[in-house]
Amino acid sequence: MRIVLAVLLLLLAAAPAQSAQPPVILVVGDSLSAGYGLAPGQGWVALMQQRLKKQGYGYRVVNASVSGETTDGGVQRLDRALATHKPAIVVLELGSNDGLRGLPVSRVQANLDLMITKTRATGAQVLLVMARIPINYGPRYASAFEGIYADLVKRYRIGSAALLDEDFAVDLALFLPDGMHPTAQAQPLLLDRIWPQLHPLLRR
Repeated sequence: MRIVLAVLLLLLAAAPAQSAQPPVILVVGDSLSAGYGLAPGQGWVALMQQRLKKQGYGYRVVNASVSGETTDGGVQRLDRALATHKPAIVVLELGSNDGLRGLPVSRVQANLDLMITKTRATGAQVLLVMARIPINYGPRYASAFEGIYADLVKRYRIGSAALLDEDFAVDLALFLPDGMHPTAQAQPLLLDRIWPQLHPLLRR
């Protein structure tokens, strides 16, 4: 018995120590983050992983974005994503498709509020990416929609960023023929809009 125990102890001592898993940045978004119309590795989320590695940050980026996703879908998928990946940071980029479908502002805000609450309950930090909708949906609706994000940022004191704004949107050369999704050449610019708000959340 003693011999067997001694052999087991020797095997355990010789086994390589299991390395700690890198912290995860989870991106929950729609086509803007999923890389719609782009080749693998061209989207801003993939470029973020490259920049993190280049600058010496040991994070692993998980892209849980789905083209066409709404905040309803985000709510349905979030619990599993949080449980599976146990992220340290969640980049929440949803709402554009809700706005394009003219969904009620109260519903969109309630969904985003719930996702932020659930994420923070796990101890993860949240970076909220603000969505914008075309003004032709009516200035009243557009203003109320933008107010969702301002209210949530103020209430929860979380970081926020905008992938697209009016200055970006007027340059048609940055968009695919559909006029809605940025080209591969535009992806580094999208990352540059996220990075200043993400950077303070990172730990080496």
